[in-house]
Amino acid sequence: MNKMSDNNYDSQGRYIVTKKDLRKANYRWLMSVCTFNYQTQQGGSVAYALSPILRKIYKNDDDYTKALNNHFQYYNTQPWLAGIILGACVAMEEKQGLAAKDAVQDFKVGTMGPLAGIGDSLLMTMIPTIMGSIAAYMALKGNMFGILLWMALIFVIFFLRMRAFEFGHKQGVKIITEYGDKINYLTEAASVLGLTVVGALIASVITVTTPVKFKFGAVAMKIQPMLDKILPAMIPVAITWFSYYLLTKKKISMTWLILLIIVFAMFMSAFGILA
Repeated sequence: MNKMSDNNYDSQGRYIVTKKDLRKANYRWLMSVCTFNYQTQQGGSVAYALSPILRKIYKNDDDYTKALNNHFQYYNTQPWLAGIILGACVAMEEKQGLAAKDAVQDFKVGTMGPLAGIGDSLLMTMIPTIMGSIAAYMALKGNMFGILLWMALIFVIFFLRMRAFEFGHKQGVKIITEYGDKINYLTEAASVLGLTVVGALIASVITVTTPVKFKFGAVAMKIQPMLDKILPAMIPVAITWFSYYLLTKKKISMTWLILLIIVFAMFMSAFGILA
């Protein structure tokens, strides 16, 4: 059968992603936490979820492997909302193929932080806490509507989650068709956003200080306040830079890096150099 004449291909021979493809990817993404690991976190799940679509988009084995490896890189965000981003990535690759490879990766990195913040605080914390409290209170009072309210909430979230890929794909197509000539600006903006998010995480997540202080007779001088005046979060930045150096230049694995940091932290803490 000639694939070029298939209704799922456009006039230029590019595969047109269908709703069935997106729903299949959505079903696969439901197992997103199953492949979680410290090196790529959700990267394996992304590759698993998108692999059937990528296989249809890229008929050439080499192109398919490149696209799959691109999605196998580090990725971590709130799983319920991730389908929106992945659907948009599918749209970008559907229209531009491997030419959109860097844009796809920058887009994923740039949006996973804000998406995780919204999803964790809104979907994982605020709404379940409020609705769960109401449902539990009603159940304690013997009102069966309490459990029905909780089940309804679960079904609504699940329904919206199952439409995430389709919504993201539709908006991704819109970005490509309406702003296709400005895709380079979008890529650059996503890169800047990604670097900003990662940079902010260094100062907010890595909390390493030094309790070391020098004594000159009766006068004691702490080192940490002096470092903060020179550059806030200097020690976390130095540790991050050194970790990046080991990963990129020395090519050590993430697992060995984690073990190295654990041993380093224990050693420095035991001798009172870092806290």
